Amino acid sequence: MWMSTEKEVPQYQVAIVGTGFSGLCVAIQLKKAGIDSFVLLEKAGEVGGTWRENTYPGCGCDVQSHLYSYSFYGNPDWSQKYSGWREIQDYILDCVETFGLRPYIRFNTTVTGASFREKEGVWEIQIEGGPSLCSRFFVFGTGPLHVPSIPDIPGLETFGGELFHSSQWKHEVDLNGKRVASVGTGGSAIQYVPEIAPEVEKLSVFQRTPAWVAPRFARRYLGIEKWLFRVFPFLRKLYRLWLYMANEARVFLMMNPGLIGGVRFLLTAHLKRAIKKPELLKKLLPTYTPGCKRILLSNTYYPTFNRENVEVITESIASIQKEGVVTADGKLHPVDVLIFGTGFVTDPRKYMHLIPITGRAGVSILDIWKEGAEAYLGTTVSHFPNMFMMLGPNTGLGHNSIIYMIEAQAHYIVQCVKELERRKAKFMDIKEKEQILFNEGITEQLKDTVWSSGCQSWYIQDNGKNFTLWPGATFHFKRRTRKVHFDHYEWVS
Repeated sequence: MWMSTEKEVPQYQVAIVGTGFSGLCVAIQLKKAGIDSFVLLEKAGEVGGTWRENTYPGCGCDVQSHLYSYSFYGNPDWSQKYSGWREIQDYILDCVETFGLRPYIRFNTTVTGASFREKEGVWEIQIEGGPSLCSRFFVFGTGPLHVPSIPDIPGLETFGGELFHSSQWKHEVDLNGKRVASVGTGGSAIQYVPEIAPEVEKLSVFQRTPAWVAPRFARRYLGIEKWLFRVFPFLRKLYRLWLYMANEARVFLMMNPGLIGGVRFLLTAHLKRAIKKPELLKKLLPTYTPGCKRILLSNTYYPTFNRENVEVITESIASIQKEGVVTADGKLHPVDVLIFGTGFVTDPRKYMHLIPITGRAGVSILDIWKEGAEAYLGTTVSHFPNMFMMLGPNTGLGHNSIIYMIEAQAHYIVQCVKELERRKAKFMDIKEKEQILFNEGITEQLKDTVWSSGCQSWYIQDNGKNFTLWPGATFHFKRRTRKVHFDHYEWVS
């Protein structure tokens, strides 16, 4: 265990915030590399991150199960092609036990801030209700999907019924026979809307922008398939590779908007097969380029709107009253239960204010990011030595499994930790010029893609900058993180 001069403060070589797929992956790779002086700081009482928090009806992943799992710890027993939240959470719990991570986790530990002490070359991490701790390295692994985004609607606090966000689903609330309003039509809403529609008296779906929805080719795995995957692991790995390549092929469409016309035709046909009423079809048919927002997967979302007790409302919400929702046309829609399927605060400048981070010379990361969140390879930020971000700026995906990116980043981080020890250096800091060059390249690559075609999405910040997506194939990211360019960093002894 690495020690500092301040003996009263617990010391670790690496402190990791968050125990979702990102934080756990870093911990596993550290252990594999023989580095066991680390701690995982978790605000909740259990691991899981997104898959611990999201338990709404129909919650599941839109990436195939065999791909949405660690490459180094395959599961031959996935029950179906696209797993629900419970099965994914069970997989995460199994990883914790298999790799012996539970003793390294401090549960119910909320990080309230972190600051770099340049003289000692350590990070001091503030803990709510307890003493600070210090570590040589600081890994920010909370991910972008943990702070619910709830619109600031006038009168929201006056609503007289039940109100909650999809990621904080109140399972004790009985929806049977209730008038329910669902705000938002993103990835969560298209999953829970078909699930709750049959039990409610009336379901009003408030839609700002319609989503492009593709068929979900889901099925359960046969017993013989699971047996083959278990007995012959190479078959499971081949199947995973096939899934990866099939998903990866989509990125070439995203990078070449001129080829997207065929996708629009197929997605429109999927909608028209389900919806026959012209006025309803007009409401649900997007006008923006497919892929500009994430393309969602569902076989049940569109047919739900054919039900007599379901309506889609495209008038904007003006206010909330005790009795329900008032739209811009002045109409009051009586509501008993109000559900927000409005996603998460994904701009790091907005959710990272909850954990103030200061680097060299006391500079705040929010000040550095005034014009937009940027990092080098989405992983390191200039002026913040020995700090790593998991799924940082421009590492998100709109076409493949984010686990691929997580593993590439974890590999990169372990290299950095080992190199600092080899050099017996105090800290490493990405050179500002290298970070600038990298982000100029990102901006250039994103210029002529589907993602910059003008639609409003959570990929884009207020000034139009795409701070979310990796602009290309995932294997390009893996290639760039496979070996650290140590000359791109400043090394301080």
